[in-house]
Parts: sequence; structure tokens; C-alpha cells
Amino acid sequence: MEEYSEISYKTFKFLISKNPAEKNIDAYVKDLKKRNVKAVVRVCQPTYDTEPLDGTSPGDDILESFFKILKNQYDENPESCIAVHCIAGLGRAPVLIAVALIELGYTYEDAVELIRSKRRGAINTKQLEFLAKYKPKSRLKNDKKNSCSIQ
Repeated sequence: MEEYSEISYKTFKFLISKNPAEKNIDAYVKDLKKRNVKAVVRVCQPTYDTEPLDGTSPGDDILESFFKILKNQYDENPESCIAVHCIAGLGRAPVLIAVALIELGYTYEDAVELIRSKRRGAINTKQLEFLAKYKPKSRLKNDKKNSCSIQ
């Protein structure tokens, strides 16, 4: 599996990755800068303790914070990319990107298919059920008529 998976839709760009380790943090930051990442969203414990990692989906508070970051970042710098990471880059980070894609007009099936095409093994059964039940609230809709591009 590649270190990074880039997902683009309209003017939104996302980068899914696994968590950085202390030994590779400098290279991780350098890679993010090369990809024009202006914000990093961590959806795991900062200590990277594995005990609380149960494969659940993000709560409403995390979703609200995530959408606020997205809207602010893309309003201020529409050409930027937002990196999202969790422990392995297979669960919570891809779920956040899938929710964003659903908010932008994707069906949950198409969002999952796109992410899995870039990140094999992403999104477990519990998370897939969450996405199937997720109802978009038009939190990221905009008037721009850009076409979808996947890199």
C-alpha cells in the first residue's frame, strides 16, 4: 500500500495517510508540503495508543470540526490539500473523506469505491454501516461547477 492516497473532487483535495512515527516525522512534513497540504486532521489519539482504537466512526463533534476546517481552508486557499490521518490510514481517516464526498454529492457506495481504489483495505464493516446510514446536510455544497478529478 502506498504511503499516501490522494482523493480529489471538484475543488476539494484530500490526502489519506497512516500516522507518522517519531522517526519519520520530518520526512512526513516534507512530503505534506510537497503536496501543498495546509491542514492536517488527526483522528486518533495523539499518543497513538491502540487501546481506544475500536474501528468506530467519527462522532458529530469531530464531523463538525472537520467540516469547519474544510470550509475555512478551501475558502482561504482553494488550491490547497487537506491531509487526514489515523493510525493505519484505513479506518477513521477514509471515513472522514467518504463523509466529505457524500456531502459533495457522491453516493456512499461511490465514495467507498473511490477510496478503496486508492487505499486497499480501507473502511471496515462497522464504518461501512455508518456511511450507509449517513444523511448529507449540504455542509460542503458550493456553486462552483468543477468536474471530478481523481489523481
